[in-house]
Amino acid sequence: MAEKIRITTPLTEEKSRKLKAGDSVLISGVIYSARDAAHKVMTEALARGEKLPIDWHDQIVYYLGPTPAKPGDPIGSCGPTTAGRMDAYTPTMLEQGIKGMIGKGSRTPEVIESMKKNGTTYFAAVGGAAAFIAKSVKKYEVIAYPELGPEALAALTVEDFPAIVVIDSEGNNFYEIGQKPYRKL
Repeated sequence: MAEKIRITTPLTEEKSRKLKAGDSVLISGVIYSARDAAHKVMTEALARGEKLPIDWHDQIVYYLGPTPAKPGDPIGSCGPTTAGRMDAYTPTMLEQGIKGMIGKGSRTPEVIESMKKNGTTYFAAVGGAAAFIAKSVKKYEVIAYPELGPEALAALTVEDFPAIVVIDSEGNNFYEIGQKPYRKL
């Protein structure tokens, strides 16, 4: 098994461009959660010329809608949301400086082209491992849009958050590369 690559946020373009499809990573630092409702609000705000509640430059967004936390825990189960739900908003958000995205599932060709242009990496968190992933979250704090409930924009302080580089900044796709040896024509 390949050695895990340790990443500390912020994720600069230089760090992002060194990651390759198939790399296993452990992320530590602050990442931000936002799902489709928050992405919609943010892209509409940008269209009106408004400033966003955070500076997305060199940040990682986790497509997440957590369950309520048990007493004493910072967060409940926190598995990834299907990334394709954000695809309509992603090119606009990547223009804001996002260098990493965490979710599950494939991305559109338009998103992959925007990733290549902006030096962004797409990571997959393992669906079905939400309780395990929650153990890496040390702090959860809503930053904006609290009316969106679990889809609010929030800051998560994470330690050794496990993920896999699915699509790297060159557009190499592990969903395709990883399956290739097992396909029969």
